[in-house]
Amino acid sequence: MSDLPHENEQPDPLDSFEEIIEAETDRDPDLAVIEAGSRTLRTQGGAPQADVPARPEDPEVDKALREVEAELATRWGETKLEPSVSRISALMDVLGDPQRSYPSIHITGTNGKTSTARMIECLLGAFELRTGRYTSPHVQSVTERISLDGAPVSAERFIETYQDIKPYIEMVDAAQEYRLSFFEVLTGMAYAAFADAPVDVAVVEVGMGGTWDATNVIDGDVAVVTPIGLDHTDRLGGTTGEIAGEKAGVIKQGATVILAQQPVDAAQVLLKKAVEVDATVAREGLEFGVVARQVAVGGQMLTLRGLGGEYPEVYLPLHGAHQAHNAAVALAAVEAFFGVGAQRAEPLDIDTVRKAFAAVSSPGRLEVVRRSPTVVLDAAHNPAGAEATAEAVREAFDFTRLIGVVGASGDKNVRGLLEAFEPIFAEVVVTQNSSHRAMDADELAAIAVEVFGDERVQVEPRLPDALEAAITLAEEEGEFAGGGVLVTGSVITVGEARLLLGKG
Repeated sequence: MSDLPHENEQPDPLDSFEEIIEAETDRDPDLAVIEAGSRTLRTQGGAPQADVPARPEDPEVDKALREVEAELATRWGETKLEPSVSRISALMDVLGDPQRSYPSIHITGTNGKTSTARMIECLLGAFELRTGRYTSPHVQSVTERISLDGAPVSAERFIETYQDIKPYIEMVDAAQEYRLSFFEVLTGMAYAAFADAPVDVAVVEVGMGGTWDATNVIDGDVAVVTPIGLDHTDRLGGTTGEIAGEKAGVIKQGATVILAQQPVDAAQVLLKKAVEVDATVAREGLEFGVVARQVAVGGQMLTLRGLGGEYPEVYLPLHGAHQAHNAAVALAAVEAFFGVGAQRAEPLDIDTVRKAFAAVSSPGRLEVVRRSPTVVLDAAHNPAGAEATAEAVREAFDFTRLIGVVGASGDKNVRGLLEAFEPIFAEVVVTQNSSHRAMDADELAAIAVEVFGDERVQVEPRLPDALEAAITLAEEEGEFAGGGVLVTGSVITVGEARLLLGKG
């Protein structure tokens, strides 16, 4: 237990937990906001370091990595799909099914997948298991997607893994109607790298959906479903229930399913699938949840209810109620992996849990990359994610004037995203990133004017110019005032801004 002073008397945790059980799915618990620093707990894990690799310093390695990236770029991108696991299954077959050589935790959902995966990885690592983590998309470097022991694989290992399986990729390409896609090749690389390491457990995030996602050639011992919202509706369905039907594909026979709070129609679909395959279900707000949370310096202090009991005074160096809920889901997933609540009754070691959560990082998720004025990056790219980010900004930052820099993809609900941010942005600078998927800045501006009004919208097609304009607007508040900048709308926009601002 922490011996740090408590400035406010805390409510009975059991009372708080009962409130969670009765709450609806808007994920908006009461907060006990306290003075900064009064309840901060930084354990041996220390301040987290963002693990976003830069380009290789060795020119030859950098050249070889660029050649691999160029070859991958000739394949179908992540937005062009043929809903089938036939190609990835064929690749796994010729590779000797490496994905079956280790147990796995499979994560699907709409928002929070990557942050949850990182938390699960930290927890497993703290309990001395060797981990492999596969997440997408990447913030700056494609090598981020494949991690071993909590760190992205080196450029050299990424290149070596690609070259090792390249002959088998070409063999499958020749036998299939369509070549393996970019995402399918990366998935094959991840599964091969994990087997080669070897890892004790793989933490795998789906790319899209679940049933026909390339990652779904694993049989996850634990299936995690983060909150489901409307995204990729052209491929997954127009309602959260329909989308849940696709995502339920990760729930396998006899698995344990960890469900975050869900819309009612999504929950019904997921529970029905669990019954069909005789899976055990743990639901946020019933079997586990967030008992209490308080704002602290650089993050928040949590009391979590897990499958094996209560975990008080857990410091999480991430902002927002949504990250607290992600932490509860991650803890329950790791408990389930270790058999807590089933084979064993006692909870996980509290000191190890605290150490793990204190070391969590999630680059590009409300990440502060500059001060005076404060510049924050967040990869929110759909309305639900934007709403969570907006609420977290209100809670964690004391901005008196916040300028938005928004660069979005053309296939997203951009109006809904902008409407979520409208209450917190004094002005917005619309821009576009370098991706072919980026919405044209003028097209984005036309929507922004309808949401914000003409006087609050500035157009800067080049991201460097947009950042400069936003920082200038924020500085109008004065050096010691509360001006700030939030860069958002797309993971690609955030990654490019991160590089421009000297990170990674």
